[in-house]
Amino acid sequence: MTFKKYDWGLIIRIALLFATMSGAALLLSNGLFLIMVAVLALIIFQVTDLYRFTNKSKEELEQFVESVHYRDFSRHFDEKNAPVAVQPMRKGFNEINSTFKIISKERETQYQYLQKILELIDTGILSYDNKEGEVMWMNESFKQLLSIPYLKTIHSLEKRDPGLYKEIISVKPGESKVTSITTDKNTLKVLLSATAFQTEGKVYKLIAFQNINEALDETESKAWQKLLSVMTHEIMNSVAPISSLAETLKNRLQLSLKELNNNSGSLDDLELGIDTIKRRSEGLLKFAETYRNLNKITNPNLKKVYVRDMFETLHRLMQPTFEQKNIELEIILKDPDLILEADTDLIEQVLINLILNAADAVKEVASPRIQLSAYITPNNKVVIKVADNGIGISADLMEKIFIPFFSTRKTGSGIGLSLCKQIMMLHKGNIKVQSVAGEGTAFLLFF
Repeated sequence: MTFKKYDWGLIIRIALLFATMSGAALLLSNGLFLIMVAVLALIIFQVTDLYRFTNKSKEELEQFVESVHYRDFSRHFDEKNAPVAVQPMRKGFNEINSTFKIISKERETQYQYLQKILELIDTGILSYDNKEGEVMWMNESFKQLLSIPYLKTIHSLEKRDPGLYKEIISVKPGESKVTSITTDKNTLKVLLSATAFQTEGKVYKLIAFQNINEALDETESKAWQKLLSVMTHEIMNSVAPISSLAETLKNRLQLSLKELNNNSGSLDDLELGIDTIKRRSEGLLKFAETYRNLNKITNPNLKKVYVRDMFETLHRLMQPTFEQKNIELEIILKDPDLILEADTDLIEQVLINLILNAADAVKEVASPRIQLSAYITPNNKVVIKVADNGIGISADLMEKIFIPFFSTRKTGSGIGLSLCKQIMMLHKGNIKVQSVAGEGTAFLLFF
């Protein structure tokens, strides 16, 4: 509708030119040459006017195409000061620009909205050109997960983590697989999910990295709880009668010593054997009772507590022992008002256990040192760290230290770190370990 005036203007000019030329032909056939000269001048004027009219429209169209090419939808074509014939065209261009401006604004809003969503989610997202390997986009969660600020191509990842690079390249669109990521001496389990899309003739691969460490830890913890519950129940039910029977047999034997001949010493051997059975049975019962503690804690008494108060309590408790053993205890707390929501008794139990383990690890070091610190991560998680400069933990033991029954010490029960992990999971948190053999170990509690 906008171009009706332009169309009529063009039609009228062509019609007038046709009529004038027809009249000129009629005059020429009748030999009216003088009048013919005036009509010829009129034809020249009409042709010139038609050229100017179409050329002006061409210039306007070129300007509009240029603005579209450079996506300059803010450009405004002056309608009031334009020639009457061009005003409808300029009005049409302005209306098209306004429509494009609205569409562009809506797309930009949707893009920004999608960007914010992808930045807020915990899942890492990576998109790259499937052929060239050029990384097109990655969100903050991915950068934090791999501890990398920038990645130009997917092939750059091969030097940092060859195993992860191989898994990313091999995972096919529509597939999912579990793999491990090693960053800052930590090993995480992640679920890789891949999909593909095509745009502008290029195929892009999009990978989602979901941290499933906590989910696996929770599942593993529940499995161990069930196993321990069944095991302790069966052990105690089976061993308790043996201990009781051994006690009865020993009493009966002592009563019968006067009536029996013990010249060969067989009765002494029998009494010794019964004592051994009784002692080992009681030891096994005590062992099972100790591991039953793993299942006793179910509902922590959560309350807000200052970290500084907790650190002061630990310092008063551990300092005399450390002075005796010549161990330096360093406490770092940059924010004195740092607060966390926790069961104080349980978390102090975790920290005492970790500090005692650290003390054992540094006993053969020339200058033993244990560092206790707390801070807040960029994603607002409170972290308490217990670090030492001891002997460290070898790589083959790192994944075993939280397993119940497992201990690297001959006198260890293997319950301490398992209990620590369960307490942290009850707080909806987690415990991680960083260690280098011969350099030291750090345990981090994430709340």
